[in-house]
Amino acid sequence: MKTIFVTGGAGFIGSAFVRLVLEENADVEIINFDALTYAGNLENLIGLDDARHKFVKGDICVKEEVFAALPENTEAIFNFAAESHVDRSIASASEFVLTNVLGTQVLLDAARAKNVRRFVQISTDEVHGSLPEDDNAFFSETSPIQPNSPYAASKAAAEHFVRAAFETFGVDTITTRCGNNYGPRQFPEKLIPLMISNAMNDEPLPVYGDGRNVRDWIFVEDHARAIWLAYEKGRAGESYNIGARNERQNIEVVKSILDVLGKPHSLIKFVSDRLGHDRRYAIDAAKVETELGWEAQTTWESGLRKTIEWYRANQDWVSRIRNGAYRDYYKNHYGMEIGA
Repeated sequence: MKTIFVTGGAGFIGSAFVRLVLEENADVEIINFDALTYAGNLENLIGLDDARHKFVKGDICVKEEVFAALPENTEAIFNFAAESHVDRSIASASEFVLTNVLGTQVLLDAARAKNVRRFVQISTDEVHGSLPEDDNAFFSETSPIQPNSPYAASKAAAEHFVRAAFETFGVDTITTRCGNNYGPRQFPEKLIPLMISNAMNDEPLPVYGDGRNVRDWIFVEDHARAIWLAYEKGRAGESYNIGARNERQNIEVVKSILDVLGKPHSLIKFVSDRLGHDRRYAIDAAKVETELGWEAQTTWESGLRKTIEWYRANQDWVSRIRNGAYRDYYKNHYGMEIGA
């Protein structure tokens, strides 16, 4: 058995990764280390094999908790743990610096102390900033690091510490950067689950600015599979940009959701644009496609339908999240109420 240590494994992308790895690798056991902040949810882990999956509640910023949970000679650390919502980082950046920067360094120190074989940092294409509205411009692994939001800046800083651990101490590191994920179990502050949840309740769908900001969308299981391949086949010290070559304007995404649900486009409500809102992201995935042999397996149409069907079938999960603190956040941010 190989033991891997997954941080943030109760979150959206982390839990999808944990599920995929356990399903496809009978020789792997996972220690799932998560602080269970607002976006971490133990319900995301229901049905996992308890014999090969151990959950530990802990904070990556607390050295003692990390060191106590991480066994000697662990095969790999996969760091999904992060504050990740741009809007929240604009409201308050300090939590992002703590978790995304300090937390990453604590994990790197633990990897050295406990003789971990490989460290995989899950980053974001947002560290590259914004692209022009030009079909020939893409983010590659050599694109400049020039983040425009506090969230992206914290993830860029974390990448620099990962690079420093490789260059200075010889830690075997891999960094992956991905575009916008979608799929089941995503916290409904992000675009697609927010729009699905509101549309199912016939509530207004808030769209920033003119809605023409472009994102490169990828189904979460395709992303998880690329991360595993980067761990298995990636070269130490390298970064890998992961994208499904699926650029969509936000307004296109919102209209597609309404069409699948049979809801009117009149539910769309344009709101004031986000501060420093990046105009376009798009990824050149040639390196992961050629070097790792990866390609997206899920089409946009099938992935979106799969996602919508999951939210339709799990409305109790959505309702529980949309109560309490999320309602207050939504009202403060968008200036409108949501139903329960």
